[in-house]
Amino acid sequence: MIRGLLGGLAALMLVAAGIFWWQGRAETGFGGEAPALPVAEAPEAEPEDLPSADADGMMGVAPPEATTVGRETRRFNLVDKDRDNRISRTEMLSGRARDFRKLDKDGNNLLTFDEWAHTTVDKFKVADGNADLFLTREEFATTRPKERPKPKQKCACK
Repeated sequence: MIRGLLGGLAALMLVAAGIFWWQGRAETGFGGEAPALPVAEAPEAEPEDLPSADADGMMGVAPPEATTVGRETRRFNLVDKDRDNRISRTEMLSGRARDFRKLDKDGNNLLTFDEWAHTTVDKFKVADGNADLFLTREEFATTRPKERPKPKQKCACK
């Protein structure tokens, strides 16, 4: 019963769409070209016809004043996402939630220790060359931080 009603409704909609399409096609002609309409020429504007105003003694609206925004105001505005001049708990924690989603590798909203310590876990996997889940002294030596070059002194002291 429902299928019959839905089929009838679909058939009526297709007929209505066909009628609208046919009427639109009839207005533009069967060749798809719009009939030529007569175009009235616009009269040439003379310089004397331009509007003028007597602006003596008149003054426009003053431009808005630029305000200095302090550091705390900018910081507050970064957290207040809906601009209601109040910070909700959700707004305050939104940055932390973004960081949590980055750490939650499997997306189950549970942060395991391995996900939390992912950089150390990844470093251990890379250093454990023989995959025996233990690091020898040689393997551990590969985890040593790279030495940064010492900054050159800018002092011209002698």
